[in-house]
Amino acid sequence: MGTVLLKKGGGRALKQGGPWIYDNEVADISGEPADGDIVQVQDFDGYALGQGFLNRRSKLTVRMMTRDAKAVVDREFLRGRVRDAWEYRKRTVDTGSCRVIFGEADFLPGLVVDKFSDVLVVQSLALGIDRFKSLIVELLCEMLAEDGIRIRGVYERSDAKVREQEGMERAAGFLSEPFDTKVEIEENGVRYYVDVAEGQKTGFFLDQKYNRKAIWKLCPGARVLDCFTHTGSFALNAAKAGAAKVIGVDASELGVAQARENAALNGLQDIVEFQCRDVFELLPELERQGEKFDVVILDPPAFTKSRNSVKNAVRGYREINLRAMKLIRDGGYLATCSCSHFMEPELFAETIAQAAKNAHRRLRQVEFRTQAPDHPILWGAGDSYYLKFYIFQLRVER
Repeated sequence: MGTVLLKKGGGRALKQGGPWIYDNEVADISGEPADGDIVQVQDFDGYALGQGFLNRRSKLTVRMMTRDAKAVVDREFLRGRVRDAWEYRKRTVDTGSCRVIFGEADFLPGLVVDKFSDVLVVQSLALGIDRFKSLIVELLCEMLAEDGIRIRGVYERSDAKVREQEGMERAAGFLSEPFDTKVEIEENGVRYYVDVAEGQKTGFFLDQKYNRKAIWKLCPGARVLDCFTHTGSFALNAAKAGAAKVIGVDASELGVAQARENAALNGLQDIVEFQCRDVFELLPELERQGEKFDVVILDPPAFTKSRNSVKNAVRGYREINLRAMKLIRDGGYLATCSCSHFMEPELFAETIAQAAKNAHRRLRQVEFRTQAPDHPILWGAGDSYYLKFYIFQLRVER
């Protein structure tokens, strides 16, 4: 096994609980480890810090696998990690559909596994873990079977661009015998078709599960606008909760088509109307028309995926929140969120506050939420905390 020696002063984030060692923290690599191999990690003075996967082609030169320098990363080691992940989900979330493995937060760096009913979707984003991907899936299927859950198919969605930064090709396809990739799931009493082959990321955003449930109490009898609806999840929750009328908007024709199909699946097509529109163009248009809503939901994609574009993201978040606030009746409600790790909580709050000031609205915070517990936030691993979700009541300044 090779050894990675840190520079003096290197590994500060690692020593605070972080999961990575960056390329500029490495003083020397001894032995002859290949990229993807497990290496010993030592501080500048030779103190053992644990073991991790090496990849010289990545800025994340080492992804830590264990803080135990004497551990043997074999089948039994991985079985323990997978079992811990599954037992945690059984304690904390509805496991009908959930994220079973969340990368570094489950101490399996670079690997995501989502369970949609009886189908698993795997996303491998790091070279080292990619070598263990099939074994981890096998162990997970064995574990689920122990609980009477038979997995009928496994699909890979390792088609994210970040794979190229690891020196890997993008990959997608069956990791089992082929099956119908249009999977029906149920969440919060709402049914959906999830397209695990063609949908965004792994096919469906499970991280908002309980945030979608949180809007139910606001929606009975309400007129609701759901922006960036994707496949209709917030809109359908609003309708299921008793909304009088719901409009869902998304720029993706495929997403809107799937949302309409999901509405029909739930018998809600007479309550929910979906439009394929650019939200940034539609909101000012609705304002000019004098439209008003009791509830507006903003669930945009990440406006920034790097620190370099945060300023542009701030402008985008401020604009949509300002426009949304102007469409809400006095005493109505705004549910707004950011799924970008780089949009830090304090900055997101400041941006919403500025939008409220410009819209001449007062904000009364109902609640603040993050991602569902099956996407655990590992303290020390900042990237695992990314979703910020607010519900506000809005009052006209008085």
